[in-house]
Amino acid sequence: MRKLSSLAFAITTAAILSACSTPVKVSEPAPVVERPVDKAVTPQADTRTVAPVETKSLDPLDDPKGVLANRSVYFDFDSYVVRADGKPVVENHSAYLVKNKNRSILVQGNTDERGGAEYNLALGQKRAEAVRKAMTTLGVPESQIEAVSLGKEKPKATGSNEEAWAQNRRADIVYK
Repeated sequence: MRKLSSLAFAITTAAILSACSTPVKVSEPAPVVERPVDKAVTPQADTRTVAPVETKSLDPLDDPKGVLANRSVYFDFDSYVVRADGKPVVENHSAYLVKNKNRSILVQGNTDERGGAEYNLALGQKRAEAVRKAMTTLGVPESQIEAVSLGKEKPKATGSNEEAWAQNRRADIVYK
């Protein structure tokens, strides 16, 4: 019986394998026939009217990637001299204010946490005045600029290390 089942298995396997090796004929796709366009059928003209889109010019002050997005001028320790890296900030905002006489700013002078309250208020005022003076030199009328000191009361960064102190030694330009 075992020989018979082995023989039946071999015959069945051979039949399956021979069936798989038979080539399959794939039919060719139908040929593409081009037909001329019927000239009697023409598309209807679109008679709807489209209202023009009203676009407002973007105020450069509102552009988060624009040159006016940076509104802080940084200072060295115990200094109120506008550094070279702060001059483009002053120049860009000055040019904007000269073109936009109806806009005005508040320059807020800030210090780091070191030093007494009176000293920091005086230093913050000198920093705000340094930015104001640089802007008036570039043609901004004094009537468009107000300078105040916040001393150490409005830190940008927390911490008692040079990285935090460097971020807090600044003058911020705030548009009214």
